[in-house]
Amino acid sequence: MLEALFGSINRERVLLFLHSRDQGYAREIARFFKTNLNQIQKQLERLEQGGIVYNKLVGKTRLYSLNPRYPFLKELQALLDKVLKFYPDEEVDKLTMIRKRPRRKGKPL
Repeated sequence: MLEALFGSINRERVLLFLHSRDQGYAREIARFFKTNLNQIQKQLERLEQGGIVYNKLVGKTRLYSLNPRYPFLKELQALLDKVLKFYPDEEVDKLTMIRKRPRRKGKPL
């Protein structure tokens, strides 16, 4: 939806993911959107160079989040909130549902 504004559909996806879930790592974002990991890593690197996101190491995992010191953070979040209103409900539900614990063995989906 904002591909023309951001220059890349993957940049839009990264921003939406980080906005919805507060943090994430490159492989998690690539798996969620079923896209190439290398493209997601490039977008995260570009966003980090622009000061929009920052990363921190947790063990061996590099977690990315929106930079709270970014001067236009409130405006960016408002724009991303508006974009989410136009996404299909089932995709928004998937995006905002955060599962961190493993499922119990034998439990049905």
